[in-house]
Amino acid sequence: MMDSIVSLPFVWAFLILFVIVMLRSNGTYWAGRGIAAGGRKTKMQKYLDSPAVLRAEKVIARWGAPAVSVSFLTIGVQTAINMSAGLGRMPLRRYIPATVVGSIAWATVYATIGMAAFDAAIAAAAGSPLALIALVLLVGGAILGVHLFRVSRTRKLDRAALDDCPVMTPEAAIKPTLQA
Repeated sequence: MMDSIVSLPFVWAFLILFVIVMLRSNGTYWAGRGIAAGGRKTKMQKYLDSPAVLRAEKVIARWGAPAVSVSFLTIGVQTAINMSAGLGRMPLRRYIPATVVGSIAWATVYATIGMAAFDAAIAAAAGSPLALIALVLLVGGAILGVHLFRVSRTRKLDRAALDDCPVMTPEAAIKPTLQA
């Protein structure tokens, strides 16, 4: 199907691809919004309304738009970021412009050189064992880097939560009383 779309004149290919990616990204966003809304009507509500999740929603609302726009230039991350924007209840006033910018970029790349460049990179890697090994190491390194970043971030958050917990630090729970 993609070949038949790309074989059209640029304007038509661009418009069709733009509409397709807008529908797909917004569908994913609204699925995330629906999951978040449904979760708030279950026992998950106490977790979804926790301070950590509310902080994450504020970060997504503030800084998520650039991530949404850039995600359209990646492979395999776009859906996860659009779903996260929905789950994090990113305001539409930030999400829609970010999606439009990303969709324009995606449609432009795929209507011109996108698939050809991607196919050429795969063919080059398949033709050279050294390039294939380098590609696998690069992807593995990226996955490891993201994992280590997330683990370190989780440990910092866990440590901060333990420091604030009166059960783990009883001296924080004891408040001085005034004697008359």
